[in-house]
Amino acid sequence: MAGRKQFDVDEALRGAMHVFWRWGYSDASIDRLTEGTGLGRSSLYGTFGDKSTLFRESLQRYAQTYHPRYERALAGPHPSPGAVVAAYLQVTLNRIADPAVPDGCLLTLSAAQFPALDAESQAMVRGLIDALRAMLEKAFLAAGADEQEAAELALCALATNKSLAVLSRAGFSGDDLATVAAVAARGATRGR
Repeated sequence: MAGRKQFDVDEALRGAMHVFWRWGYSDASIDRLTEGTGLGRSSLYGTFGDKSTLFRESLQRYAQTYHPRYERALAGPHPSPGAVVAAYLQVTLNRIADPAVPDGCLLTLSAAQFPALDAESQAMVRGLIDALRAMLEKAFLAAGADEQEAAELALCALATNKSLAVLSRAGFSGDDLATVAAVAARGATRGR
């Protein structure tokens, strides 16, 4: 029937998300995006607009998939800040271990390519990172940290999360990544 999309838009968006996740914004060429989505150029542009718009939709899809997992993990109750770190980083380790998705983290890779992004995409990346930081601060406060400690621990846990994503892309083993997470959790507990 003319005028009707003959493909699953959600599945195409998932494919685009994986292309951006694997290659980053800069190297996610239109050819890679058409291959990853299974769409021709005209369908890709007609459905999603330009590359930056498709990137933002992919990033939103990524956040809708993974941020609720972090929210659930951080909901607690947690007996200590170390338990908050452990719960938060376990979500990261689970994602990294999932063979159905690319290595690393789309948000981390996007932050690393910040200068290549347009202003709207930069704002979105920063906003999603800030949302994770706020989730962490709230969880640390609920676990008994004071405001300054919660802010410091949130920043360190966020940085550890991002480093796990980078190390996973560099081929570090799951055991190595679990060691990083465990040491970070112990450090958050010792600091009290």
